[in-house]
Amino acid sequence: MAEARTEQKQTDNPMTKPTLDKVTVHISVGEGGQKLINAENIVKTLTGQATVRTSAKKTQPVFGIRKGQAIGCKTTLRRERASAFLHSALETRQNFVHEFQFDETGNVSFGIVDHTDFPGMTYDPQIGIFGMDVIVSLQKPGYRVARRRAAQRRVPIRHRVTREQAISFLQNNYNVVLG
Repeated sequence: MAEARTEQKQTDNPMTKPTLDKVTVHISVGEGGQKLINAENIVKTLTGQATVRTSAKKTQPVFGIRKGQAIGCKTTLRRERASAFLHSALETRQNFVHEFQFDETGNVSFGIVDHTDFPGMTYDPQIGIFGMDVIVSLQKPGYRVARRRAAQRRVPIRHRVTREQAISFLQNNYNVVLG
């Protein structure tokens, strides 16, 4: 009896409901130059936000990559932009996500093979086709205590987003179908 009442309290508490923290969009091209500039323009067009270049962590002579060389770009979306982009990104995948794409801490990542699947994007032979990674991070309200400068504390395990909560959040809010 007491367990059912405690369970009922937790579901009514807004502090226990996961929210969308951020969506990161990443394109890796493996080289700099015009190809990287084209990828940056695509991400900027899709998200409406400027990009940051990502660099190689170590030298890979087989692929002609040097440590520190710019090989990709990314941007982080928050609030309404993140939600709007996530809706359109999931629509390109017919709202389908595999269960193994969720991790244990409430994050999900998936790939989009072709940027022209987004509405309003067309194929241009000068640019080519770029795929991208979309990383979605969820958190519960109050997670700020782990990031703040003064009186920083650890977030207890019971307050972290679990895999099951992340799956139900995406199913309820974004009509995600699991495979």
